[in-house]
Amino acid sequence: MPLSRHTGQIPESTWTLGFREMTEPWKGAVGCLGVAVFFAMTIGIISWQAVEQSPEEWVLRGRDAGMLWERGRGALLLRALPAGRPVLAIAVGSVPATEPPPPRDRCWHDGGQFCYSWEEDAELRLSLEPPTAPGTECYGVRWTPLRPDLTLKDCFSMANVSWYGGPSIRAQRWPLNDAESPAQPLVSGNLGTNPEGFGPVLERYFLGSTGVTVTVAPDVPLLLSVESHRQFCLETPAGRAEPLHYQLCVSADMAAARRHAASAPAGAARTLPDTALLPCPIWRYHGPEGSAAKIKRGLRSLVRRLKRHRLQEGIVALGEHGTAILAAADLVPSERRKRQAPALVEPLELSITLSPYAGVTSPLFLRSLRGGEAAGYWLGRQPRPGGSSIPLLTTWKGQLCARLNVTSEAALGWYLARAQRLRQALGATYVAFEGVEGNSFLEQDVPAPAELAGDRYTEVLAAALATLGNGTIISAGTRSSHLPLFVQMSPLRSDWSHAGLKGLIPSVLHYSLLGYNFFIPDAVGGSVAGAAPQDPELFVRWLQIVTFLPVMAFGTPPWLCCDAWVVNLTRQCIQRHQDFVVPLLLKYSEEWQSLGYPIFRPAWWLSPTDPVAFTVEDEFLIGDEVLVAPITEKGQTWRDIYLPGEGHLWLDTNTARVFDGGTTLRNYSASLAEVPVFVKTS
Repeated sequence: MPLSRHTGQIPESTWTLGFREMTEPWKGAVGCLGVAVFFAMTIGIISWQAVEQSPEEWVLRGRDAGMLWERGRGALLLRALPAGRPVLAIAVGSVPATEPPPPRDRCWHDGGQFCYSWEEDAELRLSLEPPTAPGTECYGVRWTPLRPDLTLKDCFSMANVSWYGGPSIRAQRWPLNDAESPAQPLVSGNLGTNPEGFGPVLERYFLGSTGVTVTVAPDVPLLLSVESHRQFCLETPAGRAEPLHYQLCVSADMAAARRHAASAPAGAARTLPDTALLPCPIWRYHGPEGSAAKIKRGLRSLVRRLKRHRLQEGIVALGEHGTAILAAADLVPSERRKRQAPALVEPLELSITLSPYAGVTSPLFLRSLRGGEAAGYWLGRQPRPGGSSIPLLTTWKGQLCARLNVTSEAALGWYLARAQRLRQALGATYVAFEGVEGNSFLEQDVPAPAELAGDRYTEVLAAALATLGNGTIISAGTRSSHLPLFVQMSPLRSDWSHAGLKGLIPSVLHYSLLGYNFFIPDAVGGSVAGAAPQDPELFVRWLQIVTFLPVMAFGTPPWLCCDAWVVNLTRQCIQRHQDFVVPLLLKYSEEWQSLGYPIFRPAWWLSPTDPVAFTVEDEFLIGDEVLVAPITEKGQTWRDIYLPGEGHLWLDTNTARVFDGGTTLRNYSASLAEVPVFVKTS
C-alpha cells in the first residue's frame, strides 16, 4: 500500500521564515545595485547636460552674424559668422538670469525672429532688420514689460570692447570706457550748472571696437549709466512700464561700421554752415559792460589793441549780457532808419549772443505778457481743467527766468523776427544762441508734453534757428548735425586735466564722430578758472591744438598772458590755420556732405583692427592725410606718437623724415614752440 503524500500549503509562518532565510543574503546586493544605477543615471544626466546642453544656445542667425543666449548669467551674445568671432555681450538685468530660453521659439514660423516670454516679467523679441548698408547686418532687440513696476535694463560689456559715442561729458574721455556716470536720463544738459550730468552734444548712438553699433530710437524714454572699464547700461524709467528697444548692427570693423552709419536723419541733406567763418579768429569781449556807452568804448579799445599787435582780422564776440544792454539802449532801428552799427568793430566783424531765456523782471518778458495770446510764448506747466497755463520758471545765469515755448509757431516767429532785427541793428554778421540744451520739465521733475519729451526742445529749436541763415552758432546738438549750424563747445578749465586741456582732443573726436564737424572750441587757455590761470605754457600748448581745429577762439588776448614771442607765435598759428588747415577742412567737408564721414578722425580710422589705436586720445587726423600729435603734459618736451595705417608712409613736417605707418615713435622731441604734424605720403 503506497504511502500517502501530504498535499496541503506550507504554513504561513513556515513560508515567511523560509523566504526570509532565503533572501537575507541578497538584500545588500540589491541595495548596492540600486545605488549604483542611481549614480549612473545621475552621471549620465550631468554628462548629457555638459555635452549636449551647451551653456550657450543659438536663438537667431543671419547671414553674417547671429545671437545666442547664455544660460549661466542670462546674457545675449552677438557673434560674427562663420568663425563665431565675439562681437558683443549684453547682460540682461530685468529677467531671471538662470532661466534658459524656451525649447520652442514662439516665433518659430518666422525664421527672421525669435520670441520668448518670461510669464511674470517681460517679453523679448529679436528680429533681423533690413541692412543699413552693404556689408552690415542688423538686429532689432525689443523688451516689453509685463508688469508695471518692472525696470528694463540691458548692460553692454566693455570686456575686450572699446566704446565711443553717446553723450558728451565733463572731462571727456576717449574711449568711453574710462568714464563714470550714475544712471540718469540720456538728455543733453549744461555742464556748467550740472557737472555730473551729460553735456550739450549727444546722440543715441554707440560704436564698439568689434565693429558693432547700438542705436536707440529718439522716442524711447531712456536712462544711461557708465561703470568705468566694466559696462554701460541702458534702462527704462522706473514705474512707467515703458518698452526698451534698440538696434544692433555688425560690420567687419569699427571704421566700416562708422562709414555705414549715416550721420544725418533719413532723407535730410547735410548742409554746410558759413565757411567764411573758418579762417577768422574769434576774439571774445570781456571789457566793461556797465552801459551801452561803456561797451562801445570797450569794443573800440579791443579793436585798436588788435590792430596794434597786427591781429586786426576776425570776429569780436559779444556775450549775452552785453548784447542785452545794447538791445535795451534802443539800438533797434525803425524801418526808416539805416543800419548804424558796423562802425562798432570795423574792420572786424561782430557776433552777438542771445538765449531762449527771459528774466521775469526784464522788459522783454513783461512786454510779451501784455497780450493775452503772448502768454503762450513761454513754456508752462500743464493747466488744471478750466485753469490757465502758468509759466515754468527756471534759473539761467543766476536769474529766475521763463523759457521760450518752441511748440508755439507764434512764439518762434516772434523770437526769430526779434533776433533778425537785433542782428541788423547791431550790424552783426553772426548770432550765437546759448541755452539751447536741456529739458526744463525734466530738471524740475514736472511732466513734459509729449512733443517736448527727451531732447525734443533742443532738436526743434535748432531746426528753427537754422532758418536764420548759415551764420548761426548754437550751444547744443542732437539729431541736428545735418543743419548749417556751428556748435559752440562747452567751456573747459584752465588747467592740464581732462576737464581742461587733456579733454580737448577727446571732445574733438567725440563731436566729429557724431557728425558735428563745425564746432567752435573753447577759448585758447580755457575759460573756466582752473589751477593754472595765466600759464604761458598752457596757453601755447592749447594754441597749438586749436590751430588745427575749425575755428580759433580767444578769451584772454596773448599780450595779456604772455611774452612778446607768444604774440608772434599766435600770428604764425593764425596764418598756418588759414593757409594749411582751412583748405583741408573745405576738402573734407565735401566728403562729409556726400558720405557723412567725420572730418576729424581717430587713429583707429586708418588702423581699425589694431588695439593700440583704440585708446589713442591725444592725437587726431584731419581726413586721411594729416596727423596732429600735440603735447598735453605740463613741462614735457617729448612724447610717444602712434602712426596709424600699416603700409602707409608719414612725412614729419618738422624734420622732413619719413616713417612707416602702424608703428610708434618713442620719445619724439617737441619743444614748446613745436607741434608734431605728419602728412601721409602714400
